[in-house]
Amino acid sequence: METYRLAVTGIRYGSAVAGALWYGKPVVALESTIVAHGLPRPDNLAVARRIEETVREHGAQPATIGVVGGQIVVGLDDAELTRLATSDRVVKLSVRDLALAAAAGVDGATTVASTAAIAMRAGIGVFATGGLGGVHREAITSFDESADLATLARTPICVVCAGVKSILDVPATLERLETLGVTVVGYGTRRFPGFYLADSGHQVDWSVNSPAEVARILAARAGHGVSPGAVLVANPLPISEQLDPGLHDRVLAEGLARAAAEGISGKHVTPFLLGWFHRATQGRSLAVNVKIVLRNAELAARIALASAEPSDAAVGPHR
Repeated sequence: METYRLAVTGIRYGSAVAGALWYGKPVVALESTIVAHGLPRPDNLAVARRIEETVREHGAQPATIGVVGGQIVVGLDDAELTRLATSDRVVKLSVRDLALAAAAGVDGATTVASTAAIAMRAGIGVFATGGLGGVHREAITSFDESADLATLARTPICVVCAGVKSILDVPATLERLETLGVTVVGYGTRRFPGFYLADSGHQVDWSVNSPAEVARILAARAGHGVSPGAVLVANPLPISEQLDPGLHDRVLAEGLARAAAEGISGKHVTPFLLGWFHRATQGRSLAVNVKIVLRNAELAARIALASAEPSDAAVGPHR
């Protein structure tokens, strides 16, 4: 088997990812927190494999990112993916935790923030996830805000997502994204999606209708060399596939009340509420979550493919 040397110290590449990057083929980064902490077992491993296969089917190489034995891996192989999906000792790692995990030699799952940062460092320009973190409810007193936002403000990567998780303060998150200079475009819509919901109730200023349009935006940004942050492509579920809005609102209110009663706060709120949704909707939220991630993986692969086409390569003085 051929091997490829890539000049980023401290990162190990899977062979298929290394080859794709070496030859300039389209690659899509994928997070591992959804594998280790976001989905229940045994669905998590099966879904992780489906996500990777979806990327391949649409013309790109998947690169699931995680930490194995303290080492960052860009392109987990199936044994490593299984290890993160089945172990109870996998730590959730944001950007600030990566050096600590390396020094301790632990296994870790990367969040949106750390996946985006690692992907950018590894030379991967497109990243698919489910929903972003953001400003938490009651942040006016708790100051609780996901590290995703600050990281995306300084990380020039395209992130395909279904908006931000609907359990968060969506309007406050949109305000923070604007303040931080993060570009937000709706895919086929001028409405910002709310993860489980096709429409969060808030508008976005820009929209696109094809992967080629996104590729042109990315090329223009690279050519300008001015915008340091991410481009978020907000890809809503079709209304027919979203979680019933009435059910969503009821379950969310119950979950928030239960979290407050049990004193759950900070980084523990999101996994608690996602688990609450899964139980209270009898698995319907999980089915919606899976649809979200698979749709985003497909769109990200198509954007990566469009970005790699020669017709887009001439845009901008640095391409």
